[in-house]
Amino acid sequence: MYDPKTGGCRDGLHSDRLNENQGAESTLAFLQALLELSQAKSLKGLMSTNNMNHKPSQLFHRHKLNPILKATNWPYQVNSVFNPGATLLADGTTLLLCRVEDRRGLSHLCAARSVNGVDDWQIDSEPTLMADPKRFPEELWGIEDPRITYIPELGQYAIVYTAFSREGPGVALAFTKDFHHFERYGEIMQPADKDAALLPRKIDGRWALIHRPSGATSAHMWISYSSNLYHWGGHRQILEARLGGWWDANKIGLSPPPIETSQGWLVIYHGVRQNAAGSIYRLGLALFDLDAPERCIKRGDEWVFGPEEPYEQHGDVDNVVFPCGYTLGADGDTINLYYGAADTSIAMATGSVREMLRWLKDHS
Repeated sequence: MYDPKTGGCRDGLHSDRLNENQGAESTLAFLQALLELSQAKSLKGLMSTNNMNHKPSQLFHRHKLNPILKATNWPYQVNSVFNPGATLLADGTTLLLCRVEDRRGLSHLCAARSVNGVDDWQIDSEPTLMADPKRFPEELWGIEDPRITYIPELGQYAIVYTAFSREGPGVALAFTKDFHHFERYGEIMQPADKDAALLPRKIDGRWALIHRPSGATSAHMWISYSSNLYHWGGHRQILEARLGGWWDANKIGLSPPPIETSQGWLVIYHGVRQNAAGSIYRLGLALFDLDAPERCIKRGDEWVFGPEEPYEQHGDVDNVVFPCGYTLGADGDTINLYYGAADTSIAMATGSVREMLRWLKDHS
């Protein structure tokens, strides 16, 4: 057998000797070793070429004006603005319902409107939706992380948000037609639960809510159903956090509301990787059955978007990208993804629904 240290061959009859008194057996062994060495070099070259050509998938492209909204843009004093819900109004205006944290550390929601969804934001001069702990005690320590879904059947926007109480975070629901007047339904999922959004239409005659109850060591995504939006049942786990060293091990949750496509409900979800330096919040993709959204069809094996820029890596909470909303272009494909960056500012990235579905086909 070929010895790469000496350039010799180890004879089958004398395995402890090198190239001495070797006959036909040594010649054959030497030729075989040369063939194996040539194949190994070819394989190594191929692997090297593949590694050089393999680039991470760029499904989302950050806007050059990022971050597009910061605390300094606000008409009143705040600590930070992040994790906005998003929707397109009837006139095409982009509305962001931003989580705003005051200098006490408590959050409320405030609307910002833009014609192009990028700049020249018109921000409400005072909080748009404040916590109301007198009527809704579950909002004692503020309201956070709204997800907006337009419900055609009701002609209203559903806002699902986190209500923070002494017992922890719970899921609350409100409706509005104009983002000036709101009808609160109160807490619909008790603590500890968050990262929730309504689907825009009923499934088999019932409303569907994706949410994320959490335990002491893990947090998975669930779906629940209701006929009246107040009382919920039929709870089913739909996506489980992986274990071990995966990017989405132990803790996952819904990011923006699901996107309805011909292939299924396209879900952008976040995964939390714990390491010695802390947590890293990244995004992944999954696809669920249109008529049975508790059934996962595909799940990506890699994360597709993570904190890379300084405004995402450093802030009140380092290494976080956390979208709660998006808008779709007139082509039904272009997506503007609005996300909180390091729990400090708001940024935007663009992508393509078709490209996300194509990526899932190749990486699930």
